[in-house]
Amino acid sequence: MSLANHLEELQRKHGDIERQLDQAMNHPSVDDLEIVSLKRRKLALKDEIEKLRTEHTTH
Repeated sequence: MSLANHLEELQRKHGDIERQLDQAMNHPSVDDLEIVSLKRRKLALKDEIEKLRTEHTTH
């Protein structure tokens, strides 16, 4: 898989999690731990995307 394809896939997953998080935060019965888990996954993806972009631009 090329770097561009990998970045696209990570961005798609990030967007999916963002939508799930928005839905969860607007639903009163969602457990706070689920929201925290989604936020962590979203941040981990963002960090990975930034790391790959930084590595790609410095090489």
